[in-house]
Amino acid sequence: MTNQTKWADYVITAVRYNSRRTHIESVRASADLITSLGEVKTYSRETVISSIEQGITFATATPANGKYQYGARVEIVIIEGTKYIRTDGNATEKDNLGNLPEF
Repeated sequence: MTNQTKWADYVITAVRYNSRRTHIESVRASADLITSLGEVKTYSRETVISSIEQGITFATATPANGKYQYGARVEIVIIEGTKYIRTDGNATEKDNLGNLPEF
């Protein structure tokens, strides 16, 4: 990380999509420790959605020159009753956290 302010409670750095690539199955995320990221853990999509609904914040970050660069805040978008995790608010029926690496 290159900042001195907290981006979010957790920072997502990689994703795993389902076979149709419409839903994220899980993410790799770490606690935002302000000057660094904590231990990398894998969280299910459902855990991320539940956590956001409870007020826990998530942001994305991508590696750049040995550090992480802030991406965007992760939000829930509900389309026809289905909850999606997204970094943009458009009404596309799929999860989208930008161009994060896949695992």
